[in-house]
Amino acid sequence: MTNVNTYTHKHLNTYFPLSARQQEQFARLGPLYREWNEKINVISRKDIDNLYVNHVLHSLGIAKVIEFRKSAAILDVGTGGGFPGIPLAILFPNTQFHLVDSIGKKITVVKAVVEALGLENVTAEQARAETLRGEYDFVVSRAVARLKELHKWTSKLIKKESVHALRNGIICLKGGDLKEEIAEVRRPTKLFPLSDYFAEPYFETKFVVHVARD
Repeated sequence: MTNVNTYTHKHLNTYFPLSARQQEQFARLGPLYREWNEKINVISRKDIDNLYVNHVLHSLGIAKVIEFRKSAAILDVGTGGGFPGIPLAILFPNTQFHLVDSIGKKITVVKAVVEALGLENVTAEQARAETLRGEYDFVVSRAVARLKELHKWTSKLIKKESVHALRNGIICLKGGDLKEEIAEVRRPTKLFPLSDYFAEPYFETKFVVHVARD
């Protein structure tokens, strides 16, 4: 594997203009996740070497279809080890992110990584989406559940008034054939192929899916 720092700068800087602080934060993700993954398995052992493409860059695919405003509030449902929430929080330091997962061990890792990186725009909580209260501009997730289920769990949490280029709603990272999922959600939906933005073969069958609130 390419050296973590070289890999970070080579790939992420290709797609996003990063400040020195952001570059440093992204560079630290590799060692942090390797260390924590030895204690609590949040990324498959065979996949940890592909952290920056399969997890970090994949998460940042959302930033290719929307630029979150400073005042925005984003909910990451089923965040696991912090994806897509932590990479997005690094990229949008003035946007507020709330990361939730039903598994406490995963939230332990998220909180530790957030603290180590000094991310003041992130909160993390062990919770299920359907038990939450609050208002968010967008719900983000990475292949946590079918679109219909995600909408059912989170629609009450999404603000009515939209201030972004995309209408408030759900923004998911998904792969494969999504025709059936999109049909059953019965909401205005947009599909963005990540192969339009990223050259890596991993993204050939990956998409960002936007489901509008109403």
